Amino acid sequence: MMMASSNAFSSSDPLTIGRVIGDVVDDFTETVKMTVTYNNKHVYNGYEFFPSSVSTKPRVHIHGGDLRSSFTLIMTDPDVPGPSDPYLREHLHWMVTDIPGTTDATFGKEVIKYEMPKPNIGIHRFVLVLYKQKRRQTVNKIPSSRDLFNTRKFAVENDLGTPVAAVFFNAQRETACRKR
Repeated sequence: MMMASSNAFSSSDPLTIGRVIGDVVDDFTETVKMTVTYNNKHVYNGYEFFPSSVSTKPRVHIHGGDLRSSFTLIMTDPDVPGPSDPYLREHLHWMVTDIPGTTDATFGKEVIKYEMPKPNIGIHRFVLVLYKQKRRQTVNKIPSSRDLFNTRKFAVENDLGTPVAAVFFNAQRETACRKR
């Protein structure tokens, strides 16, 4: 991954090329390392997964936090109903808050249960964004709906600041001939 010396994302970064920066979050400086795995398959920016291979929630490890740190993880699909006209942007797939800084998301508070990706039209991006909370239990405004979610607005309403890490993968509808 090519990064500018300040750790801000360059125009050749996958989050910029994949329009995650712009469509979901504003430009930010990555300050924490986050690894996401589905069934021992590592998620790299822009890689494609079959929806059937991401049917259960992933393991999310946070590297660079400490015992006093707490994080919020958000997973959305900004391409609903389809990437050419995403007028329902964003659909909330998962939210975990109060994740201790030295563990993984399974130790946090799952406030929105994991919903597997089910894209109908085109190739969808599924974005996982990590925020460092200013304190535990800082997230009070839990969304009442998964539809028309806005990651930026949610971060502002809950005083989360800018993201500290993000990763995205692609998925599209599985047809009988595409399944392996």
